[in-house]
Amino acid sequence: MIAVRRGMFGAAGSGDTSGYGRLVRSVALPGSSPRPYGGYFDELADTLAAALGEDSYPAAIERVVVFRGELTLEVARDRLPAVARELRDHPALRFELCLGVSGAHYPGDTDRELHAVYPLLSITHNRRIRLEVAAPDADPHIPSLYGIYPTTDWHERETYDFFGIIFDGHPALTRIEMPDDWVGHPQRKDYPLGGIPVEYHGAEIPPPDERRAY
Repeated sequence: MIAVRRGMFGAAGSGDTSGYGRLVRSVALPGSSPRPYGGYFDELADTLAAALGEDSYPAAIERVVVFRGELTLEVARDRLPAVARELRDHPALRFELCLGVSGAHYPGDTDRELHAVYPLLSITHNRRIRLEVAAPDADPHIPSLYGIYPTTDWHERETYDFFGIIFDGHPALTRIEMPDDWVGHPQRKDYPLGGIPVEYHGAEIPPPDERRAY
């Protein structure tokens, strides 16, 4: 468990803006999965281990997680390019397409607060997996996969824009949604709600941090 969330959105210091003030739930990340993983997951893990080398695989793959029928490889951030290249190029793997990059911020996941997630698709073998990489708030650097999967170009920019993850080696890591002079990264959990009033059908709706508690 990395946190306890109260209310619908976990807002703190601004009153309950959701109407679910008594909702309390724990936030936990899935743990490592034991063998056998099931389906093609075992074969894939064995093939990747052989490709990386028996000595390199434990240092590169921190955890293997099978959750809700999906396989996630949690990769050490300094080994991310090597793992992605093997997944792309090995004939028994052939994950030719990276479908994007998603960011996540878990303030309670100490020294691993920032996460980047890469869904991969093998068109050749009709298989899907995910790579996940973590970095601390104090050192938010992750190697860019632009040189291996050029489709990550704008996705890495968006993840940088909203979460502050710095993708080392990206050819033009600039904001893509927010103005260049914007301060902060709006999808981080520590970003203030703020906002502006909105007019709707003649009524003025105050911004989230000014609404009354229910």
